[in-house]
Amino acid sequence: MTNALEEELYKSVEKNTPDYIKKNKYIDTDNKNEFIFTLKKEHLSEYDEKTNPEGLNLDNWLKNYEKEAAVSTAGIRGPQNILYPYDVRFPINIMGIMLATYAKALVAKEKYKGKRLIKLAGREVRYNSDKFLDLISRVQAAEGIETLVTFQRKTMPIWLASFLAFKLDLIGGEYITSSHGISVKNATKDLNSQGSQYLPEESMEFVNKIKEIFNIVRTKGSYDIKISKSDDKLINENFMKTINNGIDLYKEYLLNGVANKENLELISSLKNKIIIENVGGSAYNTLSRILEGFKINDKFEWMNTEEDPFFHSIGKYDTDPKGNKCFYDYSVDATVMTKDKDGKIFFPVINTLNYEEKLKSYPAGTVVLITDPDHDRLTVCQIEDEKSKEFLDKTGINYCNLDKGRILCVYSANQSFLLIMDFWAKQLKASNRWNNHPRFIIKTTASAKSWDEWAKYNSVKVVNVPVGFKEIANIMKKVEKQILDNPEKDVVITDVLGNDINLGKNPRMLFGGEESGGMIIGSEDLIKSKNGRIAVAMREKSASEAIIVASGLIGQAEKENKTLSQILDKIFTDNKIIAKFDMREDIAYYNESEPDIEKLTLAKKEGEELRTKNDLFYLTLALAQYEGKITLEDVKSIFNSTFKTLNFDNLIDIKFVGDGTYLEFKDKFIEIRPSGTDAKTKAYGSGSNKDDISKYAAILGNYSGDLNDKYLALIDKDYYNNAKRNSMEKYLKFTDKDKDDRKFEIPDYNVTLGI
Repeated sequence: MTNALEEELYKSVEKNTPDYIKKNKYIDTDNKNEFIFTLKKEHLSEYDEKTNPEGLNLDNWLKNYEKEAAVSTAGIRGPQNILYPYDVRFPINIMGIMLATYAKALVAKEKYKGKRLIKLAGREVRYNSDKFLDLISRVQAAEGIETLVTFQRKTMPIWLASFLAFKLDLIGGEYITSSHGISVKNATKDLNSQGSQYLPEESMEFVNKIKEIFNIVRTKGSYDIKISKSDDKLINENFMKTINNGIDLYKEYLLNGVANKENLELISSLKNKIIIENVGGSAYNTLSRILEGFKINDKFEWMNTEEDPFFHSIGKYDTDPKGNKCFYDYSVDATVMTKDKDGKIFFPVINTLNYEEKLKSYPAGTVVLITDPDHDRLTVCQIEDEKSKEFLDKTGINYCNLDKGRILCVYSANQSFLLIMDFWAKQLKASNRWNNHPRFIIKTTASAKSWDEWAKYNSVKVVNVPVGFKEIANIMKKVEKQILDNPEKDVVITDVLGNDINLGKNPRMLFGGEESGGMIIGSEDLIKSKNGRIAVAMREKSASEAIIVASGLIGQAEKENKTLSQILDKIFTDNKIIAKFDMREDIAYYNESEPDIEKLTLAKKEGEELRTKNDLFYLTLALAQYEGKITLEDVKSIFNSTFKTLNFDNLIDIKFVGDGTYLEFKDKFIEIRPSGTDAKTKAYGSGSNKDDISKYAAILGNYSGDLNDKYLALIDKDYYNNAKRNSMEKYLKFTDKDKDDRKFEIPDYNVTLGI
């Protein structure tokens, strides 16, 4: 069932799709029988009604796809034509899905010659995800790769796909999602045998395979790709049915972790219901059954249990931020704050949740837990009396008006995860487990400085990594390798800031997370796969795990008759945390929802140029100082001459941190980071003064990137032009150092899984 806003989206897509696209259904996904698709030389070149009516411009598609694969932080994402998914003018399309899947199948067959290959495929609720899932499974089946899919091919969360890839010792998985991105976007998150997302070098393996295929097409004129029938015996729903789609295995994992006796008792004792805001609807299918299995489902109430690719209109508007009439999507990130056309700051996503009406009957203290379509991120909100406003301002907690006399506190992930981190540490201490192992956390550099301060006060080591959960997973694997290779030796890890961090003997990960809302709790006992592989934690962020531990925290807060804001303030005080404030400035250079692909492509290209120019301004300075070409004083002089309203006298360092530039001050940090998936810049800040970090992040994040005379006098232009390439080499050195080079051994699935 569609609404008026979705109908407008449909109309605009229909209007902006040419007739030749509508008619050229080159892959008939409705054909459930086996068939052969012939890739032709004509497909590689641009469409021309007279000279090349079969043109799909695949050379151009691959060029852009390769660019995304080299830098992507969370799958190769992009917009799609939601009504005509075979429209190859869009980055995500039926042809691209088929080619990428086929290339990955060929790479896997070469790596594991003669072995039985089993992968998993899953999806959430996005437009055409069911078609993509069907095609992926059929392409793999045609190549002899067995694919596990949920019974009746229903939705599943990304973390469950990741968990099962590791737990069942599969060669990997394919998951169709674009996380908390806008509705018209989609992507495949490629999961390796560990259940973690592909690193760029892994993605480039199959991109290079597509290049090989295209070269064959250019030489021979065509190339055949076989598509199996939709009910091929290698597409296995029955096995997943026997393991309850993996839910029973995951419940067992949770019982050994956050779903401990203490938390289940705290949740069971709750008087106020916890509300789960289920954006997109796909979390309900899994999490409701987990809660029911723990006999705590009556403590939760759900909003949006039905699945909807338009995400129940959440984050959707009929005007852009400047007030222009158009379809505009702010995504489903509830923490996003922006300015309206009159300059007033507001929560665009929260405003579309209709909480003024929906939360009327719920008492103050009620907590709302918001999760996204692939169910891996969490936002925590709590109803409070409006008398708390002054206290909240001092504590750095954002809020919006709810109804008469009441407000809704919207916690940043930095704040809610600090609450969870502290709560979990106290549980370990209370149960006398804290001293059983040295403790460490893995966090992205963009996450709050308060995490580092809390960790230092609690003698917990911190490993900083670039943005992206695959980076957190990469450190986990390095830790595990050292534990296995030398169990009696201290584990030493180099973080992206260049620090060598001694984690001690046989350490345990307390927490892994990022400021964008993804987290995982480390396991006290090493997690074991069916074939005996070990892990200190799972490889993907999980909102189900976060919701269980957050609900335990909420139970504890209710028991103590405290709000979450009061607990957070006490954590700041008890742990002597100075950097109480955090923020993120999101700079989007174009409207991602533009239905006209030509306008969208042009706007994105222009936006990427602005993004890159902003990035290079800072990146080049960080690299030049690191290599001794300029001094920190030179950097300060460039900044002071460029940004007249800011002061850089207390700048301590400037560093490239894998995907952005980190400016460390005595009282704060500011990180400027270009999006790895779009024409956006993100400016992060954390420090002791909210207005101060907001000012710096806004000015630095929105800077044009223009180079003044002082900059040009100190930095060679060739060095500037090569900075991006040099930074990639530096990033790869970081990821490769102490790399986990253990080879994945395919088990006998008859023994391990009984299939």
